Amino acid sequence: MSVSAWHPPVPGISEVFHARFTDHAYPAHVHDTWTLMVLDGGRVDFALERERHGVGVSRSVILLPPGVAHDGRTVTEAGFRKRVLYLDTTVLAPGLTGAAVGTPLLHDGVLRERVHGLHQVLGEAASAREGPTAERLEAESRLAFIGERLRERLTGREPAAYAPPGAEVAVRLRELLDARLVEGITLAEATAALGHLHPTHLIRAFRQAYGLPPHAYLTGRRIEAARRLLLAGTPAAEVATAVGFHDQAHLTRHFGRHVGITPARFARSGRGR
Repeated sequence: MSVSAWHPPVPGISEVFHARFTDHAYPAHVHDTWTLMVLDGGRVDFALERERHGVGVSRSVILLPPGVAHDGRTVTEAGFRKRVLYLDTTVLAPGLTGAAVGTPLLHDGVLRERVHGLHQVLGEAASAREGPTAERLEAESRLAFIGERLRERLTGREPAAYAPPGAEVAVRLRELLDARLVEGITLAEATAALGHLHPTHLIRAFRQAYGLPPHAYLTGRRIEAARRLLLAGTPAAEVATAVGFHDQAHLTRHFGRHVGITPARFARSGRGR
Protein backbone atom coordinates (compact mmCIF):
# COMPACT_ATOMS: atom_id res chain seq x y z
CA MET A 1 0.00 0.00 0.00
CA SER A 2 1.19 3.53 -0.75
CA VAL A 3 -0.61 6.84 -0.29
CA SER A 4 0.24 10.43 -1.13
CA ALA A 5 -2.19 13.22 -0.30
CA TRP A 6 -1.92 17.00 -0.23
CA HIS A 7 -3.90 20.21 -0.49
CA PRO A 8 -2.79 22.25 -3.51
CA PRO A 9 -3.15 26.05 -3.52
CA VAL A 10 -5.67 25.87 -6.35
CA PRO A 11 -9.21 27.16 -5.75
CA GLY A 12 -11.76 24.42 -6.29
CA ILE A 13 -9.48 21.50 -5.34
CA SER A 14 -9.78 20.52 -1.70
CA GLU A 15 -7.39 17.55 -1.91
CA VAL A 16 -5.23 15.51 -4.28
CA PHE A 17 -4.99 11.81 -3.40
CA HIS A 18 -2.76 9.22 -5.09
CA ALA A 19 -2.87 5.64 -3.80
CA ARG A 20 -2.04 2.03 -4.53
CA PHE A 21 -3.97 -0.63 -2.62
CA THR A 22 -3.40 -4.36 -2.88
CA ASP A 23 -6.17 -5.38 -0.50
CA HIS A 24 -8.53 -2.74 0.76
CA ALA A 25 -12.25 -2.15 1.17
CA TYR A 26 -13.74 1.27 1.88
CA PRO A 27 -16.86 1.15 4.05
CA ALA A 28 -19.90 3.06 2.84
CA HIS A 29 -19.26 6.78 3.35
CA VAL A 30 -20.01 10.23 1.91
CA HIS A 31 -17.92 13.27 0.97
CA ASP A 32 -18.91 16.91 0.93
CA THR A 33 -16.92 17.27 -2.29
CA TRP A 34 -17.05 15.77 -5.77
CA THR A 35 -14.72 12.78 -6.23
CA LEU A 36 -13.05 12.72 -9.65
CA MET A 37 -10.94 9.58 -10.09
CA VAL A 38 -8.88 7.89 -12.77
CA LEU A 39 -7.61 4.33 -12.46
CA ASP A 40 -3.99 3.67 -13.48
CA GLY A 41 -3.77 -0.03 -12.65
CA GLY A 42 -5.90 -3.02 -11.66
CA ARG A 43 -9.64 -3.01 -11.14
CA VAL A 44 -11.99 -1.51 -8.57
CA ASP A 45 -15.56 -2.29 -7.64
CA PHE A 46 -17.80 0.31 -5.99
CA ALA A 47 -21.41 0.89 -5.08
CA LEU A 48 -23.16 4.23 -5.50
CA GLU A 49 -26.63 4.40 -3.96
CA ARG A 50 -26.57 0.58 -3.69
CA GLU A 51 -25.93 0.03 -7.41
CA ARG A 52 -22.59 -1.70 -8.02
CA HIS A 53 -20.11 -0.72 -10.73
CA GLY A 54 -16.80 -2.23 -11.79
CA VAL A 55 -14.05 -0.62 -13.80
CA GLY A 56 -10.47 -1.34 -14.86
CA VAL A 57 -7.81 0.75 -16.55
CA SER A 58 -9.51 2.48 -19.46
CA ARG A 59 -10.27 5.87 -20.96
CA SER A 60 -13.02 6.25 -18.36
CA VAL A 61 -13.25 8.71 -15.50
CA ILE A 62 -15.14 7.99 -12.28
CA LEU A 63 -17.21 10.86 -10.86
CA LEU A 64 -18.92 10.48 -7.49
CA PRO A 65 -21.15 13.33 -6.28
CA PRO A 66 -21.11 14.90 -2.81
CA GLY A 67 -23.50 13.68 -0.16
CA VAL A 68 -24.18 10.31 -1.82
CA ALA A 69 -23.09 7.12 -0.07
CA HIS A 70 -20.54 4.93 -1.84
CA ASP A 71 -17.94 2.30 -1.04
CA GLY A 72 -15.01 0.73 -2.90
CA ARG A 73 -12.92 -2.43 -2.86
CA THR A 74 -10.19 -4.33 -4.64
CA VAL A 75 -11.30 -7.19 -6.86
CA THR A 76 -7.99 -8.77 -7.96
CA GLU A 77 -4.82 -9.86 -6.16
CA ALA A 78 -2.91 -7.05 -7.88
CA GLY A 79 -5.18 -4.44 -6.29
CA PHE A 80 -5.50 -1.07 -7.97
CA ARG A 81 -3.79 2.30 -8.42
CA LYS A 82 -5.81 5.49 -8.53
CA ARG A 83 -5.47 9.26 -8.68
CA VAL A 84 -8.24 11.37 -7.20
CA LEU A 85 -9.17 15.05 -7.23
CA TYR A 86 -11.66 16.17 -4.59
CA LEU A 87 -13.47 19.14 -6.11
CA ASP A 88 -15.68 21.58 -4.25
CA THR A 89 -19.01 22.90 -5.47
CA THR A 90 -17.45 25.96 -7.13
CA VAL A 91 -16.31 23.56 -9.87
CA LEU A 92 -19.54 21.57 -10.17
CA ALA A 93 -22.86 22.72 -8.75
CA PRO A 94 -24.76 20.43 -6.34
CA GLY A 95 -27.67 20.48 -8.80
CA LEU A 96 -25.73 18.08 -11.03
CA THR A 97 -25.76 15.36 -8.37
CA GLY A 98 -28.69 13.45 -9.88
CA ALA A 99 -27.05 13.23 -13.29
CA ALA A 100 -23.81 12.01 -11.70
CA VAL A 101 -25.58 9.28 -9.74
CA GLY A 102 -27.01 8.00 -12.99
CA THR A 103 -23.67 8.00 -14.85
CA PRO A 104 -20.71 7.70 -12.45
CA LEU A 105 -18.54 6.20 -15.22
CA LEU A 106 -17.78 8.75 -17.92
CA HIS A 107 -16.26 7.11 -21.01
CA ASP A 108 -14.42 10.16 -22.31
CA GLY A 109 -10.83 10.07 -23.49
CA VAL A 110 -10.58 13.85 -23.77
CA LEU A 111 -11.71 14.28 -20.17
CA ARG A 112 -9.28 11.63 -18.94
CA GLU A 113 -6.38 13.34 -20.69
CA ARG A 114 -7.34 16.65 -19.10
CA VAL A 115 -7.48 15.05 -15.65
CA HIS A 116 -4.13 13.34 -16.26
CA GLY A 117 -2.56 16.64 -17.33
CA LEU A 118 -3.76 18.42 -14.20
CA HIS A 119 -2.39 15.64 -11.98
CA GLN A 120 0.98 15.98 -13.70
CA VAL A 121 1.15 19.71 -12.99
CA LEU A 122 0.03 19.30 -9.38
CA GLY A 123 2.40 16.38 -8.80
CA GLU A 124 5.45 18.17 -10.20
CA ALA A 125 4.81 21.26 -8.10
CA ALA A 126 4.28 19.17 -4.95
CA SER A 127 7.35 16.96 -5.43
CA ALA A 128 9.53 20.00 -6.07
CA ARG A 129 8.12 21.68 -2.94
CA GLU A 130 7.38 24.79 -4.94
CA GLY A 131 5.64 27.80 -3.49
CA PRO A 132 1.94 28.64 -3.71
CA THR A 133 2.20 30.57 -7.00
CA ALA A 134 4.29 27.96 -8.84
CA GLU A 135 2.33 26.49 -11.76
CA ARG A 136 -0.89 27.88 -10.29
CA LEU A 137 -2.10 29.59 -13.46
CA GLU A 138 -1.59 26.38 -15.44
CA ALA A 139 -3.42 24.28 -12.84
CA GLU A 140 -6.32 26.73 -12.69
CA SER A 141 -6.56 26.78 -16.48
CA ARG A 142 -6.59 23.00 -16.73
CA LEU A 143 -9.22 22.76 -13.99
CA ALA A 144 -11.44 25.26 -15.83
CA PHE A 145 -11.49 23.04 -18.91
CA ILE A 146 -12.14 19.93 -16.78
CA GLY A 147 -15.13 21.64 -15.17
CA GLU A 148 -16.45 22.70 -18.56
CA ARG A 149 -16.17 19.14 -19.91
CA LEU A 150 -17.84 17.62 -16.85
CA ARG A 151 -20.77 20.01 -17.06
CA GLU A 152 -21.14 19.20 -20.75
CA ARG A 153 -21.22 15.44 -20.02
CA LEU A 154 -23.62 15.70 -17.09
CA THR A 155 -26.09 18.01 -18.81
CA GLY A 156 -25.79 16.44 -22.27
CA ARG A 157 -25.36 19.90 -23.75
CA GLU A 158 -22.51 21.62 -25.52
CA PRO A 159 -21.14 24.73 -23.77
CA ALA A 160 -23.39 27.72 -24.32
CA ALA A 161 -22.67 29.68 -27.46
CA TYR A 162 -20.83 32.92 -26.90
CA ALA A 163 -19.44 35.79 -28.87
CA PRO A 164 -15.69 35.15 -29.03
CA PRO A 165 -13.72 37.88 -27.26
CA GLY A 166 -12.07 40.21 -29.71
CA ALA A 167 -8.35 40.15 -30.33
CA GLU A 168 -7.98 43.18 -28.08
CA VAL A 169 -8.84 40.98 -25.08
CA ALA A 170 -5.89 38.71 -25.85
CA VAL A 171 -3.64 41.76 -26.20
CA ARG A 172 -4.81 43.10 -22.85
CA LEU A 173 -4.18 39.74 -21.19
CA ARG A 174 -0.69 39.61 -22.71
CA GLU A 175 0.01 43.08 -21.32
CA LEU A 176 -1.28 41.96 -17.94
CA LEU A 177 0.98 38.90 -17.96
CA ASP A 178 3.98 41.03 -18.94
CA ALA A 179 3.24 43.43 -16.09
CA ARG A 180 2.91 40.58 -13.59
CA LEU A 181 5.95 38.63 -14.78
CA VAL A 182 7.49 38.12 -11.35
CA GLU A 183 4.51 37.84 -9.02
CA GLY A 184 2.31 36.01 -11.51
CA ILE A 185 -1.45 36.19 -11.69
CA THR A 186 -4.34 33.88 -10.91
CA LEU A 187 -7.02 33.02 -13.44
CA ALA A 188 -9.64 34.73 -11.27
CA GLU A 189 -7.59 37.93 -11.17
CA ALA A 190 -7.13 37.88 -14.93
CA THR A 191 -10.81 37.34 -15.71
CA ALA A 192 -11.84 40.07 -13.24
CA ALA A 193 -9.39 42.56 -14.73
CA LEU A 194 -10.69 41.87 -18.22
CA GLY A 195 -14.39 42.20 -17.56
CA HIS A 196 -15.22 38.89 -15.88
CA LEU A 197 -15.01 36.83 -19.05
CA HIS A 198 -15.55 33.10 -18.67
CA PRO A 199 -12.12 31.55 -17.93
CA THR A 200 -12.17 29.04 -20.77
CA HIS A 201 -13.31 31.72 -23.24
CA LEU A 202 -10.40 33.93 -22.20
CA ILE A 203 -7.87 31.11 -22.52
CA ARG A 204 -9.20 30.13 -25.94
CA ALA A 205 -9.02 33.75 -27.14
CA PHE A 206 -5.39 34.01 -26.01
CA ARG A 207 -4.44 30.70 -27.61
CA GLN A 208 -6.10 31.72 -30.88
CA ALA A 209 -4.20 35.01 -30.92
CA TYR A 210 -0.76 33.76 -29.84
CA GLY A 211 -0.71 30.02 -30.40
CA LEU A 212 -0.23 28.99 -26.77
CA PRO A 213 -2.12 29.25 -23.47
CA PRO A 214 -1.46 32.10 -21.03
CA HIS A 215 0.52 30.00 -18.53
CA ALA A 216 2.91 28.85 -21.27
CA TYR A 217 3.38 32.42 -22.46
CA LEU A 218 4.21 33.55 -18.93
CA THR A 219 6.77 30.78 -18.44
CA GLY A 220 8.40 31.59 -21.77
CA ARG A 221 8.70 35.28 -20.87
CA ARG A 222 10.32 34.33 -17.57
CA ILE A 223 12.83 32.15 -19.40
CA GLU A 224 13.67 35.05 -21.74
CA ALA A 225 14.31 37.31 -18.76
CA ALA A 226 16.40 34.62 -17.09
CA ARG A 227 18.60 34.24 -20.16
CA ARG A 228 19.45 37.93 -20.15
CA LEU A 229 20.34 37.94 -16.46
CA LEU A 230 22.42 34.76 -16.70
CA LEU A 231 24.48 36.16 -19.57
CA ALA A 232 24.98 39.34 -17.55
CA GLY A 233 26.62 37.26 -14.81
CA THR A 234 23.80 37.10 -12.25
CA PRO A 235 23.96 33.87 -10.18
CA ALA A 236 21.28 31.35 -11.10
CA ALA A 237 19.76 31.33 -7.60
CA GLU A 238 19.23 35.10 -7.80
CA VAL A 239 17.93 34.88 -11.34
CA ALA A 240 15.27 32.36 -10.33
CA THR A 241 13.50 34.61 -7.85
CA ALA A 242 14.15 37.75 -9.88
CA VAL A 243 12.09 36.46 -12.82
CA GLY A 244 9.30 34.73 -10.88
CA PHE A 245 10.42 31.15 -10.27
CA HIS A 246 10.17 29.67 -6.79
CA ASP A 247 13.84 28.72 -6.52
CA GLN A 248 16.81 27.58 -8.58
CA ALA A 249 15.46 24.05 -8.99
CA HIS A 250 12.20 25.43 -10.36
CA LEU A 251 14.13 27.60 -12.83
CA THR A 252 16.37 24.69 -13.84
CA ARG A 253 13.41 22.42 -14.59
CA HIS A 254 11.75 24.90 -16.92
CA PHE A 255 14.99 26.23 -18.38
CA GLY A 256 16.00 22.73 -19.43
CA ARG A 257 12.67 22.20 -21.18
CA HIS A 258 12.92 25.49 -23.07
CA VAL A 259 16.64 25.82 -23.78
CA GLY A 260 17.90 22.25 -23.58
CA ILE A 261 20.67 22.86 -21.03
CA THR A 262 20.91 23.97 -17.40
CA PRO A 263 21.07 27.66 -16.47
CA ALA A 264 24.67 27.17 -15.22
CA ARG A 265 25.84 25.71 -18.53
CA PHE A 266 24.02 28.43 -20.43
CA ALA A 267 25.74 31.12 -18.34
CA ARG A 268 29.16 29.54 -18.87
CA SER A 269 28.60 29.41 -22.62
CA GLY A 270 28.64 33.20 -22.79
CA ARG A 271 31.82 33.81 -20.84
CA GLY A 272 34.89 35.03 -22.66
CA ARG A 273 33.03 36.24 -25.72
